[in-house]
Amino acid sequence: MTQKGSGFDSNAMTLTRFVLQEQRRFKNATGDLSQLLNCIQTAIKATASAVRKAGIAKLHGIAGDVNVQGEEVKKLDVLSNELFINMLKSSYTTCLLVSEENENVIEVEVERQGKYIVCFDPLDGSSNIDCLVSIGSIFSIYRKEGDDTPTVQDALQPGNKLVAAGYALYGSATAVVLGLGSSVNGFTYDPAIGEFILTDPNMRVPDKGKIYSINEGSTSDWEAGVVNYVAAKKDPTKGKPYSARYVGSMVADVHRTIKYGGIFIYPATKAAPNGKLRLLYECNPMAFLMILAGGLASNGKISILDIVPKKIHERSPIFLGSKLDVEEALSYLK
Repeated sequence: MTQKGSGFDSNAMTLTRFVLQEQRRFKNATGDLSQLLNCIQTAIKATASAVRKAGIAKLHGIAGDVNVQGEEVKKLDVLSNELFINMLKSSYTTCLLVSEENENVIEVEVERQGKYIVCFDPLDGSSNIDCLVSIGSIFSIYRKEGDDTPTVQDALQPGNKLVAAGYALYGSATAVVLGLGSSVNGFTYDPAIGEFILTDPNMRVPDKGKIYSINEGSTSDWEAGVVNYVAAKKDPTKGKPYSARYVGSMVADVHRTIKYGGIFIYPATKAAPNGKLRLLYECNPMAFLMILAGGLASNGKISILDIVPKKIHERSPIFLGSKLDVEEALSYLK
């Protein structure tokens, strides 16, 4: 029986305990995925600590480099990338790593190799670091197919082959949202015991929301269907207007969409005809979570999870959120 008193739960469902419980549902489970998720959890805790201390430890500002996306690399970007790479390699469960910060796929040393491939954005929304806006980490986990030597081709799997995916949000609290098995669950970090505690079991996206999230500064670059859809969401003659909310940090915008419903859109533009967000470590994991939670995710033509990537840093437009809202948005693109 759970004992609760003075705000303390003696039988708390931690993230580690939850993953082990899920593992028991599969008779042939080896425990490798549990071990991998535990190492990701450690990387998230370390990154959260660095984010909290950034100002004091002088981790704000530019490191002086430019990453493969052509973006200026922040000091926290570099640190969080190193944390994730080191923890993932030392889990002895991975063979290939794909990071937003590295131009090429990272091959794990043979003696450390396992059967999983992890694609991750170690610090999403890093342009917001210096102004203390919520940022996050995103990860997706695939299983390598076959027993041959791993190559970059093994990482180019569609999202419908994902084993698990999730993100960490470093905001007013540190939270982890994990899609595993048949559900999406949210955990909040309790610094008193150093563990993530289950606070949002079986998260479900409302069928319809009241919020649209898109960078309206790029309106002149959108295709007509996107312009017309956003205009309709502001037109009182077509129902109660939606509220506009856009943080500019994908983790924060998607987390709000999962919690409250609505739609998040990052469309193709004249400047970025293939979209801007990366498929393997931004669009796929977020689409996986949203669909598992009852929502939809599309590139405007097909489900995000059905796209077969051709390169590790491939980009894609994305329409993601409540089922009815995404369906309505897509109807404007036909």
